[in-house]
Amino acid sequence: MAQLWGGRFTKETDKLVYNFNASISFDRKFYEQDIRGSIAHVRMLEKQGILTEEEKEKIVSGLCGILEDVQNGELEISDTYEDIHSFVEAVLIERIGDAGKKLHTGRSRNDQVALDMKLYVRDEVLQVDGILKELLKVLLHIMKENTKTAMPGFTHLQKAQPITLAHHMGAYFEMFKRDRSRMHDIYERMNYCPLGSGALAGTTYPLDREYTASLLGFKGSTLNSMDSVADRDYLIEFLSALATVMMHLSRFSEEIIIWNSNEYQFVEIDDAYSTGSSIMPQKKNPDIAELVRGKTGRVYGALMSLLTTMKGIPLAYNKDMQEDKELVFDAIDTVKGCLTLFAGMLNTMKFRTEVMEESAKKGFTNATDAADYLVNHGVPFRDAHGIVGQMVLYCLDKNIALEDMSLSELQDISPVFEKDIYDAISMETCINKRITIGAPGKEAMEQVIGICEAYLTEEKE
Repeated sequence: MAQLWGGRFTKETDKLVYNFNASISFDRKFYEQDIRGSIAHVRMLEKQGILTEEEKEKIVSGLCGILEDVQNGELEISDTYEDIHSFVEAVLIERIGDAGKKLHTGRSRNDQVALDMKLYVRDEVLQVDGILKELLKVLLHIMKENTKTAMPGFTHLQKAQPITLAHHMGAYFEMFKRDRSRMHDIYERMNYCPLGSGALAGTTYPLDREYTASLLGFKGSTLNSMDSVADRDYLIEFLSALATVMMHLSRFSEEIIIWNSNEYQFVEIDDAYSTGSSIMPQKKNPDIAELVRGKTGRVYGALMSLLTTMKGIPLAYNKDMQEDKELVFDAIDTVKGCLTLFAGMLNTMKFRTEVMEESAKKGFTNATDAADYLVNHGVPFRDAHGIVGQMVLYCLDKNIALEDMSLSELQDISPVFEKDIYDAISMETCINKRITIGAPGKEAMEQVIGICEAYLTEEKE
């Protein structure tokens, strides 16, 4: 059992206790960040005169060699070490001798792991943001292609008013755009370097923390050493943002599952993103959408677990905090996988536009516009509401749409109707006369699409 702290102990830790305590099985994931942090630390130590230039060069060369060997598979990260920090330091000492024993000067595993986790999560925030941007590109393409594609808009899962497919996709564009905004906020707020905080009270060595922070691309160093090693707020924020991403994906998946059903037939999911049944040959199941919906609970669970872990922890570092890693790693991998697969599914999906438009007509989504027609011809709104209600009942009995009623049938219910009613309640009119920004009308929609295109061409990284 390879560990860094045996001097004070008179016998080895029980094997079961050692394995329970060890984190190498999961913190090996940020070996690259651990080595990057160590290289910056050593360069700072040499700048401050704590290490000689020769010692610095020897240690940096050794660390770079370890990184290269792990990356190309020539060096395996062994479970015989307690954590990734122990592994890197032990291998370094084995390779370069006593100079390697000076690597840990002026730092603790507490500020070291705080740094590693920040570096890892900071990289992952950017990766998630990039995948979200790719999903937004898919959505924008669908929007641009479907500004004239009529479909029913829903409230309470009931057909309500006519919209376009572009308008519906635009709602999800806004959701995922907000998700990107959250990623940028998290990145800015977490981008301060904890290295140099020591175990909790800093160090007596004359470290230049700002220099270390600059080498690692941070905006600056953290300002309280206790908070530096005890802070997991940025992880909770990140998990919260990831949970929100999954909530948006789950809502979208639910709609796709409904739209894919035999009753709706709004979409056809590509074979590459569907599965069949082992017993029913006719089945084509939306498994990717269902799995995305199901995995949402997994990410929610990670957030609740970390909140629960952190709620009773006094300052400063406590071993409980080791529980953050597996939760965060799993949530990140889950969200990245779901986003990538979902974007692929959406990009290859076929929209049955004629079915969507027919559904909008048969769902009486133009009933509000028929009432507005009456109001514009002097009928009080409450009376107009009742008249159109009678029309809907009549159509349900005849199994027809409002626009299928003859003028004489319309005038039997209200003599106010004239021939221009048909234009007033056509799907195209109902949609395109809604011209305020954010509405589904073609003019408003094209304005929003221009804003979305400009947003995606901006560099926010």
